[in-house]
Amino acid sequence: MTIQTSVFSLDSHMLELIDQKFLKKKAVAEARKHELFDIFQEELTEEETWALKYLFAYMPINDMADYDGALFLSHVRQTLAIRKQMPWGERVPDHLFLHFVLPYRVNTENIEDHRGIMNEELSKRTSHLSMAEAILETNYWCHEKATYIGSDLRTMSPLGMMRNARGRCGEESTLAVAALRSIGIPARQVYTPRWAHCDDNHAWVEAWADGKWYYFGACEPEARLNQGWFSPPARRGMLINTRIFADYPGPEDITLSEEWFTEINLMENYAPTRTIHVTVKDGLGEPVSGAEVRFELYNMAELYPIAILPTNEYGVASFKTGYGDLLVRAVKDGQWGEMKVTVADRESFEIVLDTSEQPVGVVDFDLVPPPEREGESVEALSQDKVQQHNGRLEEGTKIRTGYESTFMSEEEASQIAQAAGLPSDRVWDVLRKARGNSKEIARFLQERSGEFGEWPLKLLETLNEKDLTDTFQPALDDHLIGALAQRGDCPEDVFANYILCPRVLYEMIVPYRHFFQHAFSASENEAFKSNPAELAAKLEQGYRIWEDLPNLKGKGNPLGTYRLKMGDKVSLDILFVAVCRSLGIPARLHPSEQKPQYLKNGSWVDAIFTLTTSIPEENVTSGTLRLLLDPKATEDTPAASYYENFSFARLEDGTYKTLVYPHGKKDVYDETFEVEPGAYRLTSGIRLKDGTVRVRFTYFTVRAGEQTEVTLTYRETMTEIPVLGKLDRSSLHQQLDGSKVTLGDLILEEGAITAWIEPEREPTKHIFRELSELAEPLDKLGVPIVLIIGDSEWTASFNPANYPKLPARTIFVRDSSYASVPDFISKSPAHEAGFPHLFVLDGLDQIRYTSSGYKIGTVKEALQILSGVFKRPQESE
Repeated sequence: MTIQTSVFSLDSHMLELIDQKFLKKKAVAEARKHELFDIFQEELTEEETWALKYLFAYMPINDMADYDGALFLSHVRQTLAIRKQMPWGERVPDHLFLHFVLPYRVNTENIEDHRGIMNEELSKRTSHLSMAEAILETNYWCHEKATYIGSDLRTMSPLGMMRNARGRCGEESTLAVAALRSIGIPARQVYTPRWAHCDDNHAWVEAWADGKWYYFGACEPEARLNQGWFSPPARRGMLINTRIFADYPGPEDITLSEEWFTEINLMENYAPTRTIHVTVKDGLGEPVSGAEVRFELYNMAELYPIAILPTNEYGVASFKTGYGDLLVRAVKDGQWGEMKVTVADRESFEIVLDTSEQPVGVVDFDLVPPPEREGESVEALSQDKVQQHNGRLEEGTKIRTGYESTFMSEEEASQIAQAAGLPSDRVWDVLRKARGNSKEIARFLQERSGEFGEWPLKLLETLNEKDLTDTFQPALDDHLIGALAQRGDCPEDVFANYILCPRVLYEMIVPYRHFFQHAFSASENEAFKSNPAELAAKLEQGYRIWEDLPNLKGKGNPLGTYRLKMGDKVSLDILFVAVCRSLGIPARLHPSEQKPQYLKNGSWVDAIFTLTTSIPEENVTSGTLRLLLDPKATEDTPAASYYENFSFARLEDGTYKTLVYPHGKKDVYDETFEVEPGAYRLTSGIRLKDGTVRVRFTYFTVRAGEQTEVTLTYRETMTEIPVLGKLDRSSLHQQLDGSKVTLGDLILEEGAITAWIEPEREPTKHIFRELSELAEPLDKLGVPIVLIIGDSEWTASFNPANYPKLPARTIFVRDSSYASVPDFISKSPAHEAGFPHLFVLDGLDQIRYTSSGYKIGTVKEALQILSGVFKRPQESE
C-alpha cells in the first residue's frame, strides 16, 4: 500500500511503517479496543489522525493497558494547537516535533493531561522571548515549582512534582522536559545510567533552539545554557544517552535500535570518546551473532550494565564510550566470557564464549574512571548579569517556599488527630510527608477514622513516603474498605503489610480491590483462597508476555494489566499479589528475589507461572548464606554496608543478578540470608579519591538445605594523608545571629571539617544527607563542622532547622569575602567543579583532604581522613 501525503514531512516508507505498527498495536490491544480506539470515530484532521497513529504505533503496552484514548486525543489536540500558538512553532522541523515535542511520556511517570495546564502558566512568560531565552525562563519557572531531594525509584508525574515541590533529578528533568514541550520547544531527558567516578547516576535536560541542542540542569537555573554543576562529572562519563519511542534515524549516534524504541548516544556532546568493537567467538573460533554483550562498570557495589547490545552477523558489538575501564561480559545460551577493558589502550577486543561454570576463589582487579578534564573556557558574565540571576534564584525560592507554607502544619495535624482520636505524632508524620497532598490525606482521615478507627492511619503508614504525595481518596477508600472486608483472623502485622498495603513494587496506586473482588465467581474466590496456585493458573490463562521498554517493567498498574491480558513478567507478578491481597490472601514480592509469593500455613510459597518460570523440582528448598567478619580486619577496613561497599549476585543463564536488600543494610553479620540454591558472586569494592575502585569478586555456591559461610573481605588500601596547605584561621565570618566570629574561634585546635556550600543545589544537598547519615561517628570524633555560605549563594529562605539530623557540632556561617578560601580552589579543576568545596583540617589548621563539586561519598572519605589524622602524629609543613 502506498500512501500519498506529506503530513509531518514523512515519506511514504515512514508512513507505511507507522501504519503497520499502529495496526499491530491495535490487534494486540483487542481487549481494550473501545477504550483506546473509539476516538478514531470522531471527526479528526489529517494531522490529528497521524499524530495519534504515531503515538499508538510506539506506545508502551503498559500505557495501552492503563490509559484511555481520550487522554491521548486531548494531548494531541493541545500539542498541535500550541505549535500554532507559539511564535517558534513553525520553525521547529517536523521530525523534531514528532520525536521531541509530541510525545506525552518522558520517563516512567504516571501519565496525566498536563500539557494545557503547563502551557497556561508558561506561554505568557515565554512567547515574547527567543527560543534560547524561553528555555532559560522555563527553568526559572521549574525552580519556582520544585527543588531536589533524593527519593525512591518510582517517577512522579509533572503535576505530582508541582504538588510536592521537590523530587529527585529524574523527576526534576521530567518536569522540565514536559514544561518545554508544553510551549512547543523540542526537549529530551538525558542521563548517565551510572557514573564511573562515584556511586550514583544523574539526569538532566537537552533542549533545541534555532538549530542547536543545549543542555541545562532541571530546576537548577544558570544564567546561560550549556552550564551546570554536572559539567565536570559529565566529562568523566562512560555513557550519556536518551531513549526515543520511535524508529529514530539520527543524526546522533545510535546505540541501540529496537522495534519500539531507539537509544541515542550523546557522549560526544560532553566528553572525549572512543568507539570500541567487541568480537564474540565460540570455542571453535567462529563469530557468534545474537550474543548479548554487557558493558559494565562498578557502581553501588555491583557491576552494572550501562549498555546491553547484541552482536551483529559478524559477531561484533560496537559501543561509543569514555576513556575509562569497563568489565565486558558476553553471553549466549548460557555460555559466557568476560574481560576487563581499558578503552584508552585500543579499539578492538575479543571474547570467547567458553564456559558455563563460574570461577572459584577470589579475583581482584581495578576499574579506573576517565580522568578529570578541563572544560572549554567561556567569557565571564557581567556583574549585572550575575546579580540579576541571583535575584531570580532568590525570587524563585521565595515563591516555592511560600507555596510550601500552605501545607498543613503540625498544629493542624494535632487538631485533626484529637478530633479523630488518633495519636498526634503519627498523624503529623503522615501529613508532613504528604506535603502538597496533605489536605487530601487529612480529609481521608477525618472522613474514615470515625467508622474504622486507626485503620485509615495504619493504611497510610504502610505506604512509601512518595505515595502520600500523589495517592487520592478514591484509591485510599477502595483499599481501606476492600481490605477490611477481608480482615478475617489474620494477625495484625501480616494483615497490615501483606493484605491492607496496596503498594507492591513501583506501580502507580489505583483503586482495584472492589473490581477484583467481583471479577471472579464466589466459587472461584473460595478456590483461590484455599489454593492460591489456582489463582496463578487463572491469571496466566490468555495472558501474553510483552516486553518493550526495559525501564517500564513492573510500572503498569494491576487493573490495566488484568484488563489488557498482556504485559511484562513483573507486571504479571504484581497483578498476582494485588489480586491475592484483594481476596484477603497475604502476598508479596520476595524482598530480595522479587518473586511473587503467598502465605500458606505460616510459610511463604512461590507462585509459579508456567509462562515465565520453569516448573521446579519437587521438594527443592532454599539454602542459607551466612556472612563472616574478616578475622584480619583492621580499623581501616570498611564497615560492611549493602549497595555501598558489597553486594551478592546469583548466576542465571550466564549473567549475574544482584539480590535486592535495603540500601545501606549494615546488620549483615547478625542474621543469615535465605537464598535460592545456585552459584553466587560476592562483590566488594573500595573507591579511592580519584574514583578508581579496587574490586574483589569472591565466588561461592549455595546448596539446597545447607548453610554456606562466606567471609566478606576487602582489598587493602594505603590511605595517604598529605599536607595540602593551610587555612587562614583569622578570617572573619558572620554567624546567623549577625555576630562576627573568626574561623579560628570556630575550629579551635582540634581538627575540623569546613565546607563552602550552595544550599539550593543538588551537590550540597548530598553533603547534607551524607553528614546526617554519618552523624553518629562524626559526633564520636567530636570535631566541629563549619558550613560556610557566601553572599551570592545565600537565600533568605534557607533554614538550618530543615536539617535536624546534622552532627551536633555543625555550625552555619556566612562569608562575604571568601578571603579564607584556599587559593587552589580558584584554579581548575576545583574552581570549575564548583560547590561544595570541602576541607579536612588537622589540629594545626593544615588541610589534609579537599574535594570540590559533585561527588557521592565525600563525607565518608573526610571521616576516614579525620580518623587517620587522629591516629597519627600531626606534622607541620
